[in-house]
This record gives sequence, C-alpha cells and structure tokens, in this order.
Amino acid sequence: MQATARAEQDTGPAASYPRFYAAVAEAQLISWLPEGKRFLIDISGPGARTAEVAACAGHSVLRVVGPETPASPPAAAYEVSGRLSTVTADGSGLAFLPDGCADGVIAEEGTLSLRLGAEDLVTEIARVLRPGGQVLACVDSLTFGMALLAEQHRWPHLIDVPNADVVLIPWPDGTITRCYGAEQLRELFTGSGLEVSWIRPRTVLSPQTVAYLLARDPSSFGELVNAELHARSDDSVGAHLIASCLKRGGTTPLHPPAREGAAPP
Repeated sequence: MQATARAEQDTGPAASYPRFYAAVAEAQLISWLPEGKRFLIDISGPGARTAEVAACAGHSVLRVVGPETPASPPAAAYEVSGRLSTVTADGSGLAFLPDGCADGVIAEEGTLSLRLGAEDLVTEIARVLRPGGQVLACVDSLTFGMALLAEQHRWPHLIDVPNADVVLIPWPDGTITRCYGAEQLRELFTGSGLEVSWIRPRTVLSPQTVAYLLARDPSSFGELVNAELHARSDDSVGAHLIASCLKRGGTTPLHPPAREGAAPP
C-alpha cells in the first residue's frame, strides 16, 4: 500500500505493479484477520484503507491518526454501523487506551518506519493487546533502503548498512525512514515481550515480472496474486517486510530468568 503511492508515479514496464501490490496487501490482511467479531486498532500510515477492510469483515475498528495526518475520505457505511471510528491522538497515539483492550493492532503503510523511535510505539502496542492478541505490521526493508541510498550515490552510507543496529535512510525531500532486516524487525517486537509468528516480504515477484506476465495474459491477475500469497519467500528480497506477532497469555519476561548462582541481567 505504501509502495502504491510511490509507484503510481512510475511509467514503463512496472506501471501495472501498483494494482498488483495493493491486491496482495489486501489479501494478506484478510488472511491475517482473526475469526469472529473482534476489536481492532488501526494505526496505519496515511492513505491506508486497512480499517475499512477490517470493518467490512465484521470487526469493530478504531482508527488512530496523528494531528498531521490528512483526513481520509469518509467511510459512511462502516461508521454508521458503528464498526469504524476515527480518533486523533498525539505522541505514541495509544496512550489514551487502557491496558489489554484490543484483540489486534494493524500497523500498515510503514508506520514503524515512519516512527524513527519505533520501540516506544511497539511497547504501547504490546500494552493495549489482550493476551492472545496479534499485530500485523509492514515496514521498509533494508533492500529498499540500500536501493534508495544507491540512487542518491551515498556510497559510504551504503557500505555501513549491513553493520548498523538502526538504519535511518534520508529521502531527497528531507524526510527520513527507518528500514529493517528480518532480525532487526524480530528484535523490535521481542524486546517488548511479543512473540513473532512469521516475517516475510510483502511481495516476492518483481514489478518487471508482474508487468511481463500480465502483458501476456491480463486475465491471470487473480492467479498471480494467489501465487504470490503462496510463494516460498526469502526475507532478504522485497522492498517491504510484513510481520505477524502474538502476545502470549500471562506475563512474558523481557529477559530470560537468571540461572541458579548467576547474577540477574
């Protein structure tokens, strides 16, 4: 979804990719959504329609946006039914919510990449989740960050990326995004006591491959999306990574218990 806005400006062989990317993202969200009717919090970035998708599936969704976020077009059908509401909040955006109130949190559109100090936000996500609650997040990958550095000819920064604990990538417009490898993303969640269920690229198929296959057979769009959902993934590829995490029941220690006779961490 985040790539959609960027890629819509492209022309040439990858011009059909945004529609494919959006369809894959929606299908991944739908497959992740819990069964039954649950209370979900959506903190996805600007332009996301994830709250509407979750509400359409029958869940009650609270969309939390920052003061600087442009207002989304009204989703009257969902709001009238009470399945979707939107609030504006400062800071982490979740401080006004009580502990253990949500069955799930959706953080699409690179929310954890736009928050350079994402640890504080993940701590809040863990706090508001009930035991058994889950979070779905999409972030910019190291592959994406390195490509952006290469486009800007920032060769010294590019060399440093594999050894950096936190990778902050400057954009030509002056903004900064935080990019993650799979292990960095895993540590971000486990550091707040969440258990990572899986991490995978949003898409494995390249824009050029998608454009080529759809040019040969436009009717294969649905099959292509389905193939992506079942593709064997390598977390070293793809511009974006998605992760699903779980809050286990009871209290999960942030550090392993000290061994007998050993000093506590």
